[in-house]
Amino acid sequence: LEDPIGKITEQWTRPNGLKIAKRLVPIGVVGVIYEARPNVTADVFGLCFKTGNAIVLKGGSDALESNKAIVKVIRETLAKENLPVDAITLIEDTTRESTNQLMRMNGYVDVLIPRGGAGLIKSVVENASVPVIETGSGNCHIYVDSDADIDMAISIIENAKTQRIGVCNACESLVIHKDIAAKLLPALNTKLKEHGVKIFADEKSREFLEGSEAATEEDFGKEYLDYIISVKTVESVEEAIAHINKYNTGHSESIITNIEENANKFLDGIDASCVYVNASTRFTDGFEFGFGAEIGISTQKLHARGPMGLLALTSYKYTIHGNGQVRK
Repeated sequence: LEDPIGKITEQWTRPNGLKIAKRLVPIGVVGVIYEARPNVTADVFGLCFKTGNAIVLKGGSDALESNKAIVKVIRETLAKENLPVDAITLIEDTTRESTNQLMRMNGYVDVLIPRGGAGLIKSVVENASVPVIETGSGNCHIYVDSDADIDMAISIIENAKTQRIGVCNACESLVIHKDIAAKLLPALNTKLKEHGVKIFADEKSREFLEGSEAATEEDFGKEYLDYIISVKTVESVEEAIAHINKYNTGHSESIITNIEENANKFLDGIDASCVYVNASTRFTDGFEFGFGAEIGISTQKLHARGPMGLLALTSYKYTIHGNGQVRK
């Protein structure tokens, strides 16, 4: 991957002769608080090292020994290459107090990125005084429009729901146009039953979903991370957009349609980091987007949004060249 640091993304000359350029720079010290996946240790180091950032890691107790072993190898290699070993630091104290201290290290840590479940992310967002990039729980929806290709819809939904259930880009909720419900839902029900998927649906949808259970308000807003899905039938694409925006988490939403006007309404109207037309939500991923590894998937709007690769780990500065200009 191309090294972004030092890259000039914009430049222009003012009428007074000042030459202004926008140059990418490292953020500084990046803190990552995460849970049980030790691959995060290597992934985030690679991204931060490539972008000139130092990394402070606070992993969970379940993977402590793996994290210590990975960091030991990285630090030994840095030393052999005459590079600063403190480009990576692992906090080995796994208590909550050390986490709380890291979240308040203003002046030492420039940004915190939580990686894990909704509880961890909520705790960091609510308690940190250091700036936080919120990475996402995903209540992801697929809306099937009135004229959608039935086979395509079933294939996409099967993939998005069942290919890997415990990830933030899995589909958790379906929204179905009333005009296609009778054709789509019985066949979809059969396909999802092959995977043991339990369905909670509204009253209109349950007419065509044998064995389904009544959905509650909580079901429409829930990230199941399980073989469970909610279903809602709507009257129009506008109602679908309103429903999704009410319950989504800003992650990934998809429309299946052959009507270009409705696709464009969906792309414009949905408030999420990634919005798809005729594709599975499972593609929201740094590798699938061509970013290489990712440090997380941001569901906020500042400073990064969606899968976060190298560019998301940069800031910028303006460099200005003059030849004696003074402001009058």
